[in-house]
Amino acid sequence: MSDAVAPTLLTSLGQVRVVSNEGGRAVIEYECGPHMCHSGGVAQGGFVCGWIDSAMAHASIGLLPDMSPMSLELKVSYFAPARPGRVVAEGWIERRGRATCFAEGRLLDPAGNVLAKASSTIRLIPRDTVEAQARRALGGK
Repeated sequence: MSDAVAPTLLTSLGQVRVVSNEGGRAVIEYECGPHMCHSGGVAQGGFVCGWIDSAMAHASIGLLPDMSPMSLELKVSYFAPARPGRVVAEGWIERRGRATCFAEGRLLDPAGNVLAKASSTIRLIPRDTVEAQARRALGGK
C-alpha cells in the first residue's frame, strides 16, 4: 500500500490561485508544467479546454453558489500554443436564464496574448441534488 496522495482536480490542472470570482466573472492562474505538454513543448489541448472550462464554471458558481454547473456544450478555438509556465484563464457569464446560462472564456499568456477562446452552454442544477446523486452513486445514502 502506498502513502501517495491521489491528485485532486485542482492539482491535476495545475491551479495556482483564483485571482477573482465575483459578479459572474472569474480569473484563475494555472501553471502549465512540462508533463502537460506534447511534442515541441505545447500544452495538450485538453488542459487548455479544462482551464477555460474551470474559469467559466467558477463564474457561474460565483453568481449562483447554490447551483452546480453542468456543461451541455463546450466549444474551444485555439489561436496559439500554450507553453510551460503561467497562464491565466478568464470566464464570464454572458447570459443567464432560470436553468441555463451561456458562458464565454479565454486563456491568456503572461504578456496578455489570447491563446484560446471558448463558449459553453451550462445547465444549472441545485447543488443539493447533485451532491445527493453523487453519494448514491458512491454507495452512500
